[in-house]
Amino acid sequence: MMIADEVDFDPPPPPRPLFRRKRVLAPLGLVLAILATFLALRTPDTDRGAMIAKYGGPNATFVAGPAGQQIHYRDQGKRDAPAIVLIHGSNASLHTWEPLVKRLGATYRIVTLDLPGHGLTGAIPDTDYSAQGMMDAVDVVAAKLGLDHFVLGGNSMGGWVSWRYALAEPSRVDALLLIDASGMPLRKGEKAPPSNVGFRVLEYSFGRWLATRVTPRMLVEQSLRGSVEKQEIVDDAMIDRYWELLRFPGNRAATVLRARMDREPAMAARVGELRAPTLILFGDKDRLINPSAAKTFNERIAGSEVVMLPGIGHLPMEEAPDATAKAIADFLTRRLAAPAPADPETR
Repeated sequence: MMIADEVDFDPPPPPRPLFRRKRVLAPLGLVLAILATFLALRTPDTDRGAMIAKYGGPNATFVAGPAGQQIHYRDQGKRDAPAIVLIHGSNASLHTWEPLVKRLGATYRIVTLDLPGHGLTGAIPDTDYSAQGMMDAVDVVAAKLGLDHFVLGGNSMGGWVSWRYALAEPSRVDALLLIDASGMPLRKGEKAPPSNVGFRVLEYSFGRWLATRVTPRMLVEQSLRGSVEKQEIVDDAMIDRYWELLRFPGNRAATVLRARMDREPAMAARVGELRAPTLILFGDKDRLINPSAAKTFNERIAGSEVVMLPGIGHLPMEEAPDATAKAIADFLTRRLAAPAPADPETR
């Protein structure tokens, strides 16, 4: 009994090192899982040469600008006719205008371009993706083609660039085509439409970081489908074009920079200074820009005309190319001043 009384029967200490290892391994496993998921989803840039071959073709044309830009453009249609310069929207490319080129090219000269940070133009050295940077690209192409004046049109962000250009260079713009154009403030009591999934990602710093590295094709498809009302136009070729050109070297980084850019909303107060004949064309089912913006443009631009296309979303030139081309042709026929006949004595 004495021996038994002297034996220490205290329980052994808990296995703390093992517990600590579990606490370390759990978050480490989570980090590794996140890393593995990121690597699996990571989508690298597309190959520049392959994209030019696929989406530019053997006759792809580029013009160098003073800031080192290499602007991709197309000059199509009737060369001796009045020129129309068309500017695409955010994350789109000049391909969005091809349906109108087919319908208007017999009557007009149609010039389209990929804005800096878009399409086959890609990144530019000075990373100027502001309105001025976009307008500079228009000037580079116009100078290359010897266009000192032209009809100017744009969709969405391209519409914003167009009316900004018309304010800056009024003598060069014969007429203005605003197709679901951005830049107008909300009307009293109005709420902004919800952003589509692609734009929502860019609202957060982590999302902007992720957007330069992970661009699932599914996300591009969802963004496209959220932009249009006529879902049947969104086919595999269209999704691939948007997805692959978004991943053209430099375009994703440019998208992130534009998301942080000051859009200078105070400039909207100056649209009343515009004097060029102006057509305002909107789809009444636009889910990215409230169709009521057409009324705001119309109220502020003296002599402007509005065409509202029923059952059409944000991309009328692709969703309803026949109606869009007809509206443009009718407007220009009525509103463009006919050139004065040449004096026979001066021939």
